Amino acid sequence: MPAQPEGDAAPADGLLPPSVLPGAQDRRLSLYVHVPFCSVRCGYCDFNTYTAQELGPGVSQEAYAADAETELRFARSVLVDSGLPHRPLHTVFFGGGTPTRLPAEDLVSILGTARDQFGLAPGAEVTTEANPDSVTAQDLRVLADGGFTRVSFGMQSAVPHVLAALDRTHDPRNVGRVVEWAKEAGLSVSVDLIYGTPGESLADWDRSVREALSYEPDHVSAYSLIVEDGTRMAAQMRRGELPGIDPDDQADKYELAESVLAEAGFEWYEISNWSREAHGRSAVENRSAHNLAYWHNQDWWGVGPGAHSHVGGVRWWNRKHPVPYTNAVRAGRSPAVGREALDEETRLFERIMLETRTADGLPVDALPAERRSEVAGLVAEGLVDGRAAVGGRVVLTLRGRLLGDAVVRRLV
Repeated sequence: MPAQPEGDAAPADGLLPPSVLPGAQDRRLSLYVHVPFCSVRCGYCDFNTYTAQELGPGVSQEAYAADAETELRFARSVLVDSGLPHRPLHTVFFGGGTPTRLPAEDLVSILGTARDQFGLAPGAEVTTEANPDSVTAQDLRVLADGGFTRVSFGMQSAVPHVLAALDRTHDPRNVGRVVEWAKEAGLSVSVDLIYGTPGESLADWDRSVREALSYEPDHVSAYSLIVEDGTRMAAQMRRGELPGIDPDDQADKYELAESVLAEAGFEWYEISNWSREAHGRSAVENRSAHNLAYWHNQDWWGVGPGAHSHVGGVRWWNRKHPVPYTNAVRAGRSPAVGREALDEETRLFERIMLETRTADGLPVDALPAERRSEVAGLVAEGLVDGRAAVGGRVVLTLRGRLLGDAVVRRLV
């Protein structure tokens, strides 16, 4: 797993500086709950996750809900004592790890504490990630009855040998079953896919996309495989046991996904995400509101080991391992290990980097005055949509999405 960011020491009381106050009333507040448990660690994964055998003394999955709820109460007191206005939660997202390694009743209990401490905005989106083999129909009914509105299933692939290369343990035949259970419970459904796995052919990827569409989800995410140093897959590549990542292969697979998803009525709204009109909701309404909160740099509090938070240009991150995290929370101290206040230059860079990823795009006038002339060149090169640019926004073309990092470098 990667090292944590460098930054200033985080205060034990968690209080935030006065710089977070201007404009707070106009910013939405979201909640991320990190559940750091998995049954096995996938070879490509560098997320902050732990199997039961890796947990230290005094830490258990059974006690996790109580610890997360303690941090939620701490979060509420920090925001109040820092002078921030009360804001109900616009979105709540349970990620991991595998959140559904916890009993559904525990997830509902954590959500209940969040509701008690902050309230939920009307129509708030409440999502949990889930592996296809980690939930039952009853679990999904409990989640829906407890206030969850959405579930995101980690399908990754429909092809057994690709799943094996990723160390995914679920049976691909389970995906259709759990999607149907989720719909019967009244939950919106997203399906997550990964492309570019060593040994995955273009035909394999086409099969995975089409099989995901056969389940009729509201939303699809498709992420290129990124292999980070320190993972088992990175070591296998270094030893020559697996081929390396081929950017041209990933580009071909992205273009295939865009073509097949568009043909099925899905609209891209962020480089890796598509939604469609379904179940009485428009494609815009079926977008992930929680992810949009990140891309539009709203405020969020991250609960759990290693979780990151952001409020008004101040960012902080919790202790990674569950043992020191748990010790801090139970002692009434902030579990944060470091934080940073972003300067204006960094905030502008991040805004350009994030908003250009979205179909709504970035206002041209948000760019530094000396960089606005670059937009015309990017249009001429087919990287930015000309009609959107005339309307005052930087929106990537399909080719621009494939070269998004290069576009950002030009704009900053």
